[in-house]
Amino acid sequence: MEVQSRSVTLIGVPVEEGSGRRGAAMGPAALRIAGVDQALIDLGHDVRDEGDIHVVPARDLPNHPKAHNLRLIGAYTRALEASTYDAAAAGRFPLILGGDHSLSMGSVSGMARYAAEKGRPLFVLWLDAHSDFNSPATSPSGNMHGMPVAFFSGQAEVAEILPKDRPLVDPRNVFQVGIRSVDPSERVEIQKHGVNVFDMRSIDEQGIAATMRHIVSTIERANGLLHVSLDVDFLDPDIAPGVGTTVPGGATFREAHLVMEMLSDSGLVSSLDLVELNPFLDDRGKSARVLVELTASLFGRRIFDRPTRAA
Repeated sequence: MEVQSRSVTLIGVPVEEGSGRRGAAMGPAALRIAGVDQALIDLGHDVRDEGDIHVVPARDLPNHPKAHNLRLIGAYTRALEASTYDAAAAGRFPLILGGDHSLSMGSVSGMARYAAEKGRPLFVLWLDAHSDFNSPATSPSGNMHGMPVAFFSGQAEVAEILPKDRPLVDPRNVFQVGIRSVDPSERVEIQKHGVNVFDMRSIDEQGIAATMRHIVSTIERANGLLHVSLDVDFLDPDIAPGVGTTVPGGATFREAHLVMEMLSDSGLVSSLDLVELNPFLDDRGKSARVLVELTASLFGRRIFDRPTRAA
């Protein structure tokens, strides 16, 4: 199958303040060093690197004891929402280099605005060990990287980070795959709002291919756009140790590539987050290289095209 050329915009988001620990701010640099741009260029895509977003705290937002660093996360959310929307509206594919998972508050909101203008529903594929459906009222930690799904679904409004009348994602259009760590309050909220959860037991029983076929067919029937958010901890820590929230029993190398290959075949994906890479915790760039390889699979690299690594 010939790879269809895409116009890709790289947007770096060196945010770590949503996670409660240091290191994820180095993620965009690590992904660039691992060659994310060249991997896509080698596949025939047009790649434009917009550099990193830099912000100052939003002084119009309050400090909040249960939403740590709200002013800074709010500023990143606003800036990334605009950058993501602008790239999509220009006919380009926004590829977000993170940065902790709080950045998805901005990237998904930007794509929701774009999808609404196109008159198409936005679906979100959340590849993660965690459901990230907390709000300030339910979060045990107050760390905002655990709140993005609730935020872009309209269920975590703590302050007016973005306009209240903004387009939201229907929680029933969120597919969470690889889940294996959910807070009790999140479980209640997920069930209440109809989020589609395929935890690792489901994947073990059904297989990742059957799961992905169901997701792809659902989006195709709705003529939807698809945003993919890939957290390093979707993968088993033996494969990708460079993350601050490791949970044993994650996706295997081949399961993760099959997800990306099937998404590539579908032609549905319109934007991508790569999040929670913490190079300080990585093993000689191992996790960054895996993320780049998975991105290449999403953009059309096939098994016969994959280079052999030097020992």
